[in-house]
Amino acid sequence: MGRYVVRRLLQMVPVFIGTTFLIFVMVYAVGDPVNAMFGDRAPDPATAAQLRAEFNLDKPLWQQYGLYMGKIFSGDFGNAFNGQPVTELMATAFPLTIRLTLVAVVIEIIVGLVLGVLTGLRRGRPVDSGVLMLTLVVISVPTFVTGTVFQYLLGVRWGLIAPAVSPAAPLGQLLLPGLVLALVSLAYVTRLTRTSIAENSRADYVRTAVAKGLPRRRVTVRHLLRNSLIPVVTFLGTDVGTLMAGALVTERIFNIHGVGFQLWQGIVRQNSPTVVGFVTVLVIVFLLANLLVDLLYAVLDPRIRYV
Repeated sequence: MGRYVVRRLLQMVPVFIGTTFLIFVMVYAVGDPVNAMFGDRAPDPATAAQLRAEFNLDKPLWQQYGLYMGKIFSGDFGNAFNGQPVTELMATAFPLTIRLTLVAVVIEIIVGLVLGVLTGLRRGRPVDSGVLMLTLVVISVPTFVTGTVFQYLLGVRWGLIAPAVSPAAPLGQLLLPGLVLALVSLAYVTRLTRTSIAENSRADYVRTAVAKGLPRRRVTVRHLLRNSLIPVVTFLGTDVGTLMAGALVTERIFNIHGVGFQLWQGIVRQNSPTVVGFVTVLVIVFLLANLLVDLLYAVLDPRIRYV
């Protein structure tokens, strides 16, 4: 197992370099960040030259990337164009988004697995058809529509919650944004679990367990559910990074100044150091999540061994 982890970590290095280089090129090759800092007013040529030299924008793109990666490995993600270190923005934004993502993941795991097992064991029955239709509706409705409707009904119309999340972002205020963020993923988890449960329920090992007289609950939890979780775990592993990066709409609706909010601000203002810095950390999250998923395979299925 240890050799496998080391090998996977080494394989992540070229993936990380290639991904961050593409992101760096796409961000810095589009538009002129210095001109974007001044808006409609054209900057003074001397000032523009000074800023380009300060942010290494006067150097070739490959050299800019090399200098940037050298700073990253020393923990320096540079400064935003307003002079604020990007690490300070990360220290404020990532805790909020991580809490929001954890709330969303817990909701989609609990509700998605329960609905998936329920419908998988009752395939073809009215409850199965109803849940499948509901998940299809959830997948079809955009997140900004769902979030706006919930915010208006629960926050403005009925006054059950605060329409916007306060800067402290307590757990109670993150429940509704977490639900909005998790809805689409919850629908996919439900459908994946339902399909996997329905397929494995006809397997020989399930019939053998039932024939041995084991309680139905034990057969479902210890045998059927455990072997049906591999595709669900695969989806959840990639979904963690997707939720963190895709929280932009939810954070905008509920006024949460997290990663999505900072990325949106950086894109609108063409604040390249902010965008590249945040996306670089998200790439690391994706890579580590995929490694964790592969390790969980061996926990769920004893037949899987890594050497």
